[in-house]
Amino acid sequence: MKKILLISFILPFLGFSQSIESFLHDGLNRKYILYIPTSLPIDAPLVFVGHGYGGSAQSIMNYSGMNSVADQNGFAVCYPEGIQDNWGQRFWNVGYPFTANISVDDVGFILALANYLQSAHQLSSDNTFFTGMSNGAEFCYLLACEAPYAFRAIAPVAGTIFPNGLNNNICNPSESMPVFETHGTNDNVTLYQGDTNDQFWGEYLGIDSIIDFFVLDNNLTDLAVDTFSNINNNQRITISYKYSSKDTYKEVWLYKAVNGGHDWSIDDINISEEIWSFFNKMSQNNIYLNETYSNIDKHLIKVVNILGKEVEKTNNQILFYIYDDGTVEKRFEF
Repeated sequence: MKKILLISFILPFLGFSQSIESFLHDGLNRKYILYIPTSLPIDAPLVFVGHGYGGSAQSIMNYSGMNSVADQNGFAVCYPEGIQDNWGQRFWNVGYPFTANISVDDVGFILALANYLQSAHQLSSDNTFFTGMSNGAEFCYLLACEAPYAFRAIAPVAGTIFPNGLNNNICNPSESMPVFETHGTNDNVTLYQGDTNDQFWGEYLGIDSIIDFFVLDNNLTDLAVDTFSNINNNQRITISYKYSSKDTYKEVWLYKAVNGGHDWSIDDINISEEIWSFFNKMSQNNIYLNETYSNIDKHLIKVVNILGKEVEKTNNQILFYIYDDGTVEKRFEF
């Protein structure tokens, strides 16, 4: 069993708490920043925000502006940090050819960190989400493919899927995942149409094919298309595609930023607020208020431990009970 050691440097809980902390996982001391707004209630949502390649916890915190959204809406934010590659750049291990010799288990790190934060700070294990920019967005997809039971929804910004970073080169999630992708059509780093011949980052999928996959995986049948007002009166508009179904609360959204680049920010829109709007709509609290889904019978599919391995029901350890309606219950039974 992996030993986990937490080393904390926490500011006093007077008003908000912003702390730089470290977490020992697989022998690596992993840094993250935790932001907890004033008077956050017990069982509040937890949102992870992943930085891009070469970025840091501090840089994505400053860039995303997610702390102010957390203040307004009452959730905690964690900004985890990747390890350095051979060139000294921090990254998430999603399958780049030039990081093939680095075997860091980022998925395991985030699962263990999420479990710790939920327990130590009394945050919701049912309403835990992941968003990220670029390499952080690619990590969103990796989590959706390999550990969907641990997160309520993901919101990648300017991301894609690297087949070579997946187990068996395919995305075969154990349960469906709500997804909200934001992507510029003129993104010159992560091309909207994908690239099967990229010699640096490696082969990656186009956005439309990724959205189609998750729409199919969620069994969504309805589509609403809308265009945001072009307040700045320029040639950059954003078109929203929202897929849904009367048979499930889960949705898939795509915000296509026409003529937009490789950016978190989008003209006329606060993307961090839109991400929270999506997460909040997918949250378990909102679903229970909706009579359409509150009375659906659910059946246990499997029980997994904090590493995502399927196990028998046993006492004296934290287990996740996964149901066929997409809900996950965290239990510790004596």
